[in-house]
Amino acid sequence: MVYEQFAGYEKGIVIKMLVVKLNEMQFEYDIHSLVKAFYPGVDVKVLEKSTEKQSEEGMPEFEIEFQSASISFYICENDEIKHERQVVLSKPESRPDVKNDLKQLIYGSLSEYLNKELPWGTLTGIRPTKIPMTLLEEGKSEEEILEYMKEVYKISDEKGNLSLEIAKREKELLSKLHYKDGYSLYIGIPFCPTTCLYCSFTSYPICVWKDKMDDYLTALEKEMEATAEIMKGKILDTVYIGGGTPTTLEAIELDRLLTKVKENFDLSHITEFTVEAGRADSITKEKLEVLYKHGITRISVNPQTMKEETLKLIGRQATAAQTVEAFKMAREMGFDNINMDIILGLPGETEEDVTCTIEKIKELRPDSLTVHSLAIKRASKLSQWIEKNGIKTLNNTEKTMEIAAEGAKAMGLEPYYLYRQKNMSGNFENVGYAEEGKFGIYNILIMEEKQSIVACGAGTISKRVYQDGRIERCDNVKDVAGYIERIEEMIERKRALFAVSCK
Repeated sequence: MVYEQFAGYEKGIVIKMLVVKLNEMQFEYDIHSLVKAFYPGVDVKVLEKSTEKQSEEGMPEFEIEFQSASISFYICENDEIKHERQVVLSKPESRPDVKNDLKQLIYGSLSEYLNKELPWGTLTGIRPTKIPMTLLEEGKSEEEILEYMKEVYKISDEKGNLSLEIAKREKELLSKLHYKDGYSLYIGIPFCPTTCLYCSFTSYPICVWKDKMDDYLTALEKEMEATAEIMKGKILDTVYIGGGTPTTLEAIELDRLLTKVKENFDLSHITEFTVEAGRADSITKEKLEVLYKHGITRISVNPQTMKEETLKLIGRQATAAQTVEAFKMAREMGFDNINMDIILGLPGETEEDVTCTIEKIKELRPDSLTVHSLAIKRASKLSQWIEKNGIKTLNNTEKTMEIAAEGAKAMGLEPYYLYRQKNMSGNFENVGYAEEGKFGIYNILIMEEKQSIVACGAGTISKRVYQDGRIERCDNVKDVAGYIERIEEMIERKRALFAVSCK
């Protein structure tokens, strides 16, 4: 059985298990992520060496042996060692250096064993641009940065150049923000018309919570009032209202929410105010009028795909035609910074389907385009659906990524932010493209973790970034009823997180 880029899922096939055994349990996450990148369609288990659990028939078994000054990696087939390699630790006393040595050892072994290279090399984290960003801040040249990324992380030239280009753009954009005396605000509206097949975000069907919306907004307003007091004296740089789908709120509810934002927060310094309009089936002329009246500078109208069959499969009620209509309505209203999201690797989608989606988006000419590689989350319906039904094609490729990138370039859009997720189709990445002056600043802040973000609403997470780079977080309960009932507790968590001034 060959498992390549998730293409091995078919009805009736049981996904095989590959076991990695360690003599000491450490770096389990990094080991799992890197092995999984080479075997994307396989269930990878990282276990203690003493366990009796074995890889399933037809799969190799890996063993990693940690010693005081070295690490050994063995690939076994039918209890016979087929490949072995050892690395002498460069700095045994340094955990980050030991981790890098370990990942290079695994990567080199599997690359040779499978005759396969990964475009992102040993990188398994979600923020690859942080590496070139840090090196740029240290004064390293572009040549030094690219060489470092190739040598240490085995990254390809293409991905190295992409991450460096984005890091340079991010550095310039973020230089205009207030790191020490500023913050950004996120407001979560955890409701959607329906839950999409691939979604793992905190969201609830709006029809179930219609009667409780007043209670939710009341609790949210209380949290916003307290947040404004907690952050008094700080400069608010960006505001982002996401979800869920914020435009599941009625026009009068949106007006109520945005009025309260203006009443509580000083918006005189903000560089960006985003509202995720998101799904076309939640967008109306009245709602767009409310957003425009309140000075929202950036919105999203997200098709994900323009293929009708896929839209139905993933649970999107709006048709491609409705997405086009909603986009044009927003343009006519006067919005001059509209983002569109698409997802590559959706069930059954071919290169021709992606080309068709891109061509239709080019006709609309959005100001930014966010290209997502499908990530299979355990909490999503997609994960359960695959287990129950199987699927012949769940595949993203270099070609589909290229189609999207070329489409963005043809529209005059440049890459400005990038991140990766676990279990991404094809082991690729998510890239945001935008026109000059239309870059999503909040998106960059989330990835680079350069500024504190205060979040209000059910299921949101506040993040405090200290001047020394240290980061602390506090989260709000995900359950809407629990959030409403425990709003005072949520406020106290924030108060405790931001109680002492940043130093």
